[in-house]
Amino acid sequence: MTIFKEIVDEEFLTVSETKELLADIEAERAMDEDRELRYELARAIEHANRFAVLEPDEAQALVDDLQDLEKVDEPTAYKIANLLPRDRDELRSVYAKQRYSLSGDELDEILNVVAQYA
Repeated sequence: MTIFKEIVDEEFLTVSETKELLADIEAERAMDEDRELRYELARAIEHANRFAVLEPDEAQALVDDLQDLEKVDEPTAYKIANLLPRDRDELRSVYAKQRYSLSGDELDEILNVVAQYA
């Protein structure tokens, strides 16, 4: 028997925003001392705590600034904000699956925006 689930809505989040949401869930669970965190939830919290560099509002501002650039769409802006690439090679890896490649100037423009936040 195959069960299909329909995606009703999709929303992109930065790691910082995810960390904030997971902290709320963790706080709710802490009130109920009898319940342990599920393994997946505990790992997600650990990951978010380790990799969230920016504050949620800073991360969202970075996403907004990136989306103002011509070659950065919404999913890519969130990837860049989560990874905070420091050089052209790291940034190229974000664009590896795209059907186009960016020029050195376009890469530098994106890296300059990231540098303002990192």
